[in-house]
Amino acid sequence: MSLASWFRWNEPPSRISQKSPTEMVVETLMMELSWQTKQAEKQQRERENEYRKIKTGVDYGWLVSYPKQSYDISPGERLQLEDMCTKIHPSYCGAVILRFRQLIAEYEPEVQEVSRLFRSALQEAAEKIKEEEEAKKLARQWNTKNKTSLSLTTFKSRSRISPFISDIKTISEDVERGTQPTRRVWSMPEFRNAK
Repeated sequence: MSLASWFRWNEPPSRISQKSPTEMVVETLMMELSWQTKQAEKQQRERENEYRKIKTGVDYGWLVSYPKQSYDISPGERLQLEDMCTKIHPSYCGAVILRFRQLIAEYEPEVQEVSRLFRSALQEAAEKIKEEEEAKKLARQWNTKNKTSLSLTTFKSRSRISPFISDIKTISEDVERGTQPTRRVWSMPEFRNAK
């Protein structure tokens, strides 16, 4: 028996990843949430240490050992966030991450608040995607309506309306013809119809 069979060196290299774009988006966004949660926890610990230093006047930070990550999102909330991530189009993944980072930098949240900021960034992106889809739908409807009514617009453009030439007799013309024009005040010029 050869040694190569034990280590599987003979096998062809497997492909990198056979994940769908939606799975990649969910994984990327959830990794960002996890990383931001760790960073928020680290900053919270640093703030607590600074507060203790100020309060006691002694730095025991070198003595304290912290667990890797003590805060974790509840499974129900994680499932809800993953479900929201599935609604994000892959082209918006970067924009969601940037908006989430902006919110983190703006609010400097506690660890428990990070998931709420993430949820709001996802909701903003979902609303934006929905608005753009509706705009595209309206544009498509408008384009199809314009194509069907093109014959009507060409028909309408053939008839011209001239406001100064009128063959239609109105009541006001008949009334005006029967009365004598009144004289204007001497400062105003007098306009008369040339008949």
